[in-house]
Amino acid sequence: MQLIHTADWHLGQSFHGQERHAEHRAFLAWLLDTLTEREPDALLVAGDIFDVVNPSLRAQGLFYDFIVDAHERLPRLDIVLIAGNHDSGNRIELPAPLMKRLRTHALGRVSWHEDGTLDAERLLVPLTDAKGTPRAWCLALPFLRPSEVTGGENQEAESDYVSGMHRVHRELIAAAKAARAPGQALVAMSHAHLHGAAVSEASERPIVIGGEESISAALFPPEVAYVALGHLHRAQQVGEPRIRYSGSPLPLDFSEVHYPHQVVAVTLDDETLAGIDTIPVPRPVAMHRIGPAPLNDVLKGLAALDDDPALPKDSWPWLEVRVELDAPLPDLRARIDAALEGRALRLLRLERRLPHVSAAGTPTPISLETLGPRTLFADTWKKRWGAPPDDDVLADFDRLQQEVLDSDDSDDTPEGRP
Repeated sequence: MQLIHTADWHLGQSFHGQERHAEHRAFLAWLLDTLTEREPDALLVAGDIFDVVNPSLRAQGLFYDFIVDAHERLPRLDIVLIAGNHDSGNRIELPAPLMKRLRTHALGRVSWHEDGTLDAERLLVPLTDAKGTPRAWCLALPFLRPSEVTGGENQEAESDYVSGMHRVHRELIAAAKAARAPGQALVAMSHAHLHGAAVSEASERPIVIGGEESISAALFPPEVAYVALGHLHRAQQVGEPRIRYSGSPLPLDFSEVHYPHQVVAVTLDDETLAGIDTIPVPRPVAMHRIGPAPLNDVLKGLAALDDDPALPKDSWPWLEVRVELDAPLPDLRARIDAALEGRALRLLRLERRLPHVSAAGTPTPISLETLGPRTLFADTWKKRWGAPPDDDVLADFDRLQQEVLDSDDSDDTPEGRP
């Protein structure tokens, strides 16, 4: 049987204050045509369907229109999707009873039996071939929030987040092994950060603050024919070809301009992986990153860019400009705007890089992007109290920031709040 693996759509993303509806619509149209051409048996969407937990009605409309159109074109297609850390698990599962009528299975949360064991049955989705015969099981594991796998009356044996995630994976894989019949493959789908995987430079929200979010690829035994991962935006395998991040279909930050953007076509032969084919996703809107370089070099780079004024404005290329300066230049923006006047380009971001004098007296460029909330907090603490924060203070800060990230996942959050 054949599967298509994709993830990290981030529908509704606000890109430096600009919406990307046209790009998302173009990607979903391309994906629909690709499914129609290849006629796979299943589509796996490994989380971060939306960019925020309360996506706009427009973003939700794109998503649900895609589900309906896919079912109309391919009535036998199984679609399995899980919530990522940007999604609301409750929102993903809310229309699940209706989506099942469209052969779409939406998993947003894990749940537990009264005896403290995982309710694995609801996370096991049978995948059928064109004749309707079950040929594989999808282990659909949504993003695991700390509150779901640590503490609580049903998880007394696990008090640590990572060990809790390990436990969920182990119990689900054990249940899948027990459920499958001879000749049926196991396909795991998880939204997580695996040890050794390459993280995007700027655009990925950490699952857990403090660096403890990653899990081991060894969790997936050889009996699992393929592991469809989401969360990291760079397409990559982790350790072995069967364990893969599909990557995001579109660049989500200028740091991702040169990533390969793709979906993954997977062929299974009974219980084993028979082949993997990557399908490049066409980029509907070009994205350019100029610099960091001195102003004269930046202006030359801008002059060399191709642009087409005949394109509709929502198809004009996105542009980031990074200028290295020896001293503040008050009219920098005016100079850049003058260089772009009349050009079919959309300047989203202008970064000024001023020298920072290190302790050794050597100027080094510094940018707020090189700092994170944790570093800013530590620097502020040191300036206020004359000494860096100790480990307990940093741990409290990490917990507080995680609570802020998780607090968005609430039905009470106003519509459209990022």
